Amino acid sequence: MGEFELIRHYFAAAPCAQAGEGVALGIGDDCALLSVAAGEQLAISTDTLVAGVHFPAISDPFLLGQRSLAVAASDLAAMGATPVGFTLALTLPTVEADWLQAYASGLNRMAQHCRLSLIGGDTTRGPLSLTVTVFGRVPSGQALTRSGAKVGDLLCVGGDLGNAAGALPLVLGERAAEPELAEPLLAHYWSPSPQLSLGIALRGKASAALDISDGLLADCGHISRASQVALQVELDKVPLSSALRGFLGVAGAQQAALAGGDDYVLAFTLPPAQLPGLLAAGWPITVVGQVLEGQGVTLVDAQGQDITPATRGYQHFRESP
Repeated sequence: MGEFELIRHYFAAAPCAQAGEGVALGIGDDCALLSVAAGEQLAISTDTLVAGVHFPAISDPFLLGQRSLAVAASDLAAMGATPVGFTLALTLPTVEADWLQAYASGLNRMAQHCRLSLIGGDTTRGPLSLTVTVFGRVPSGQALTRSGAKVGDLLCVGGDLGNAAGALPLVLGERAAEPELAEPLLAHYWSPSPQLSLGIALRGKASAALDISDGLLADCGHISRASQVALQVELDKVPLSSALRGFLGVAGAQQAALAGGDDYVLAFTLPPAQLPGLLAAGWPITVVGQVLEGQGVTLVDAQGQDITPATRGYQHFRESP
């Protein structure tokens, strides 16, 4: 099967490849055409997942299809952007019909969940690699960025942390667990749900935001640097699921939540006056700390003592000790 036949058979005919709102022209030409209304800006982000680095080389292709789009769509949530479309650059060692059908099905399910249209991409031969570029739209001047946190703001997260990191031993086959513990952790790893609606709700309210991909402490460091403030995280306030606590114990669950990564939950700073309205609207917000004068990220215990660990999250290309 050639490149263009592969695209037509597995991707161009998928429901998610049909033009949606904001897509003037999708798959079939040299470029896609997106429509952006007056007074809006285009938000763009790219994520690459590499076999053996971001996921096991042998993985369920349906689940991989969901995950590969979800982790990219989460960046749109972090900016408060409304989803429009995405492209897929797929590098495959071989063409296997069953694998492609399952992968395309998983991709399509997540695309429809996120209301993203597949608008183009590329295929080539090589080690398995998946690159997704997402496009969204946001009213001019209302995009959430990392640079607006102010002293006195609250540091908040949009849900339980650490579930995907807790699932990693299960994904790698290093441990087993009862279904009531394993299933919710694995679901979070393979099918993270980008917090797109929460991101939109935070427009004009949150002062800074990002999605947690490398661990709470590491990613809060990005807000700290961009906003030139200090962030303090209170260990006892970090939300942990019952499944994660049951699987790793409290200490292990806390470590996964602080430095494990792959959560794709929003972390954001919020003026205190904005919190009651968001909670009343039912948004799953937990206050985990505060913004202070200074720089850097610190972790404190219930007594306010600094217990910041040396390892704060995942980094590509970090030198071995």
